[in-house]
Amino acid sequence: MATLIIYYSNGGTTELVAKTLAENLNASLVKIHDLKNRDGFKNRLLSSINAFRETKTDIHPAKIDLSDFDTIYVGSPTWAGNPTPAIITIIDRCNFKGKDVVLFATMDGNRGETNLARLEEKVKMRGARVIESFAISTKNKSPEKIVNDTEAIIETKDLKMYKR
Repeated sequence: MATLIIYYSNGGTTELVAKTLAENLNASLVKIHDLKNRDGFKNRLLSSINAFRETKTDIHPAKIDLSDFDTIYVGSPTWAGNPTPAIITIIDRCNFKGKDVVLFATMDGNRGETNLARLEEKVKMRGARVIESFAISTKNKSPEKIVNDTEAIIETKDLKMYKR
């Protein structure tokens, strides 16, 4: 069995965290693509409202078969203190029963813990056992600093322990 990292990234920082995790943990990656345009001021404002309301969205892939994986990482940016619509949508479409899950959130400001709490509720409702979670502030950080912070979390939280 193996480890899978499922994530959504609009600005690239969550993707950088996901790829750093995958490289360090020898995990597979699945990026969730939101098929709705989230660029521009108006769309970003509407996206925050969608996140707050947990509005579902069209995504690709539409569903993921988790049967070949023991440990699943789920990562999302923080929008209005919540996970993104794309991550909420994929969680609701997957069977996490019997899976160990590690949650991660990126954030420009704060409220990453609120995002993580909601992610935890959602995956537990789908049968997961949350074994760890963390939030990373990415505001005004270089890509190198984000990679270093992610690698420090891997060591501090001993995430390699969950690698199979």
